[in-house]
Amino acid sequence: MVSGPPEAEAGGILTIDLDAIVANWRALGRRAMPAECAAVVKADAYGCGLAQIGTALAQAGCRTFFVADLDEARRLRAIVNDATIYVLGGLPPGTGPAFADLNVRPCIGSLIELAEWDAFVAQSGWRGSFALHVDTGMNRLGIAPDEAAAAAARIRSERHGIALLMSHLACADTPEHPLNDKQIRLFRDIRLLYRGIPASLANSSGIFLGAPAHCDLVRPGAALYGVNPTPGQDNPMQPVVTLRTRILLVRSVERGETVGYGAGWTAKKTCRIAVVPIGYADGVLRSSGADDRTPGGQAIVGAQRCRFAGRISMDLIAIDVTDIPETQARRGDVVTLIGDGIGVDDVAAAGKTIGYEVLTQLSHRYHRIYRRTDRAT
Repeated sequence: MVSGPPEAEAGGILTIDLDAIVANWRALGRRAMPAECAAVVKADAYGCGLAQIGTALAQAGCRTFFVADLDEARRLRAIVNDATIYVLGGLPPGTGPAFADLNVRPCIGSLIELAEWDAFVAQSGWRGSFALHVDTGMNRLGIAPDEAAAAAARIRSERHGIALLMSHLACADTPEHPLNDKQIRLFRDIRLLYRGIPASLANSSGIFLGAPAHCDLVRPGAALYGVNPTPGQDNPMQPVVTLRTRILLVRSVERGETVGYGAGWTAKKTCRIAVVPIGYADGVLRSSGADDRTPGGQAIVGAQRCRFAGRISMDLIAIDVTDIPETQARRGDVVTLIGDGIGVDDVAAAGKTIGYEVLTQLSHRYHRIYRRTDRAT
């Protein structure tokens, strides 16, 4: 399965391992048992392709998905007819009919949204469902705990179509952070007021906080796509994404000469510089460029790690291949930017960001290859 421009015409070749995504989903599900394991496929499945990832996970048995907005819900519904789909962005004004048409569920995060939902249901007679999002410490979306407590009796008695009680952990990737325990305890207390209604708290990292965070349903996102949910420890997830390109040309740069915009990278000796045809327009982080003070990102050339040289341009990257044999760094030779030991989190660290941003910036200018052999376990 391929998409994008032909391989020979594309600046980069992006390979997405669907077997690895399925294997990651199954591994997270085993860790969270007996809770159900959903899948978060927002932001075009974290840049990896909503249609392809949604199809693979549905075929593997995933029955519940989370997306960001109605457009994503519409695209996902077209390929998973009978799955449960939650929209994390809530209930935008006037969108009740769209939720009904698609048979998808809003994650309601304010009393105003709840009132509009009630009005729509009463007027339309539709008997769809929703998730009630309670804020336990993120201070972003969600009704306040006291509001959830005050509304519990009414919501439970009338049922309102509530299908899920949910909250979101703010610091799950830092297990020792005291806010984790505070949120878990607060959510447990709120759950007691909503007996009989399934509950969800854990994201990718939250799954690794153990059973108190699992509740009835876990909703991993980034970990599905190979981002490490346990920073500082070995990554328990299989890598999903590989990004390769080819050398356009190799040039000699004399000692004291500079490379790239701003002349910030200076050759300490006579160097050989390989130029490859992708850049920040393709999602390569501009912040991963190199200068005389900052080493910047890396690539694999001739089975060795090589540093970037100079700033990342819109469509080009310069790489210092001085220490690579000339026979292994010539025009047309393969360069790996993600893969062969350089993970998504490594790329993120070089760009002073997180793996989520690396994934969601992956360009559709790449030739994309979706690999599936049905060997995922």
